[in-house]
Amino acid sequence: MFKSLFEAAQNSTFKSPFTSANCQAASAPAPAPALLPSANDGAARQLSPNHNFAAAAAAVQGDSCEFGSNHYFVLCGLGGIISCGTTHTMVVPLDLVKCRLQVDPAKYKSVVNGFRVSLAEEGVRGLAKGWAPTFIGYSMQGLCKFGLYEVFKVMYANAIGEENAFLYRTGLYLAASASAEFFADIALAPMEAAKVKIQTTPGFAKTLREALPKMTAQEGISAFYKGLVPLWMRQIPYTMMKFACFERTLELLYKYVVPKPRADCSKGEQLIVTFAAGYIAGVFCAIVSHPADTVVSKLNQAKGASALDVAKQLGWAGLWGGLMPRIVMIGTLTAAQWFIYDAVKVFLRMPRPPPPEMPESLKKKLGVTGEQ
Repeated sequence: MFKSLFEAAQNSTFKSPFTSANCQAASAPAPAPALLPSANDGAARQLSPNHNFAAAAAAVQGDSCEFGSNHYFVLCGLGGIISCGTTHTMVVPLDLVKCRLQVDPAKYKSVVNGFRVSLAEEGVRGLAKGWAPTFIGYSMQGLCKFGLYEVFKVMYANAIGEENAFLYRTGLYLAASASAEFFADIALAPMEAAKVKIQTTPGFAKTLREALPKMTAQEGISAFYKGLVPLWMRQIPYTMMKFACFERTLELLYKYVVPKPRADCSKGEQLIVTFAAGYIAGVFCAIVSHPADTVVSKLNQAKGASALDVAKQLGWAGLWGGLMPRIVMIGTLTAAQWFIYDAVKVFLRMPRPPPPEMPESLKKKLGVTGEQ
């Protein structure tokens, strides 16, 4: 199925996010496919619809691959692995305390108290519990999240056409990110279940190798996927906000805040803007996905309970337990993920298109003369 998605995206007539160069005589202007850019910005390129010319232009400008090619999508997936796997692993101690606040608020009364109690009971090494399933699970999730987001964005833009892709780009970001996260959570669910079990059930297991056979023996394969639906409820809204808010915030920052045009910014300056847009998006991500996150934490601790049972037991106030540490964690984590993802693109010399511009055909229809 994924192979067909890649092929469809690669063959899309709208796969280039750039206005095409007019390589013909003035009397025969070339069409201008102007699809939305990738999630990160960079120097603009002008490509013709001709595939060979596009590849040549990429080579001349030093890009390691052509935008929308299979090679490009694979590298996006690699960037997702590096971005998500490393950042989630770095915040394991905070995630551990957050999960314990959610499932046992009587014992862990605050973030500071949670760290104090955890250190007293298990020492410094105890704060790293769950690092292995975190690294493995979120690396797999990052592969699907970022890689498939780029694929679905190209596919959906092809389906609605370049003008609608610009006019309804927020909806396009939301649809592409939701589709990507659907598959990403299937990859994440087993490791997320093991992580929460290790972190929140005292004496259950200290390592992933110890936890997996115990979980299988107690509940079978369902132990790893019983939290999938609430995981979708948590991660899909989170990812929709993460990508759509980031993309639109990036546009606004370059339009109203950054004191010079994006094309005049150095790569370092562009990465700083990426980090700022990522942090703003992360704050909103944490808020919209927190109730479901609380249910996931409690569900993976409670044997035989359903998501609805857990939600009723927690009540409205209980669903928001641990929100502040999660805002700090997710805000920092989301900003770091976008920064690393964009830095990987720079390092690998991948195409980094600018924010979207209104297609010439739409400008003519609307009578627009200036830049939008």
